[in-house]
Amino acid sequence: MGTENIKLSYKNLINGDIPPYVMRFIKAVGKTINSFDMIRADENVLLAVSGGKDSLSLALALSLRRKWLPVNYNLKAVLIDWTEHPIEESFKPKLEEYFDLLDIDFKIINQSQFSLNSVKDFNCYLCSRNRRRILFELANEEKYKIIAMGHHLDDLVETTMMNLFFRSDFSTMNPIQEFFNGQLYIIRPLINIHESLIKRLSDVYDLPVVKPVCPYDAVNVRADLKPIIRDLSHIDKRIREHVFNAHDFSHCSINRG
Repeated sequence: MGTENIKLSYKNLINGDIPPYVMRFIKAVGKTINSFDMIRADENVLLAVSGGKDSLSLALALSLRRKWLPVNYNLKAVLIDWTEHPIEESFKPKLEEYFDLLDIDFKIINQSQFSLNSVKDFNCYLCSRNRRRILFELANEEKYKIIAMGHHLDDLVETTMMNLFFRSDFSTMNPIQEFFNGQLYIIRPLINIHESLIKRLSDVYDLPVVKPVCPYDAVNVRADLKPIIRDLSHIDKRIREHVFNAHDFSHCSINRG
């Protein structure tokens, strides 16, 4: 039997056995949080979990850095499980154990993927909007002002290209995004981090990664843009950073007044 698919236990990371590249990842998350003042002491943060590598890696970084900080913040993770494309039952206890070891409260919400007015011509945008609506409703009910999402640097570049090429608009997702006149904020602590680094972490360690079967996953515009961005990075390896720096994020902040 080959050993090429055997992964290291993520429990090693929780117990303090952290290799340099994982430490760089965690420190990069912390640097982004500090640069944009995303999370302060004793604040409550709702972590949006898809079950994919990005949100699970973000949860790991947010949990581990709490051990080293002189201040604490509170985390709660929520996974929206679409009834039309549910995650496998066998993964639920794995996710529950993962978040329990990270000392993060974890909740699974079962919901229909389709709202009343979006069954016809359903697409990724409508799915994302429905997911966000549910998260906003939960945040309002449980008095959360900050929602953390696992969007990374590649997501930012893809969004920029989609808006530029198909909407004639040079805009993208922000590190901090305000909603409802400052009643709610989305933060993106991975926004400066390459997807390849997150993938390396997920490939090496046995994070309980699970993604429901989605008929749109491989046929959306983002999937088409990924190889284009990879080709551009062969010309200049900092192509993603250049796109990030082309945007003005000086307005991104959380009003805590």
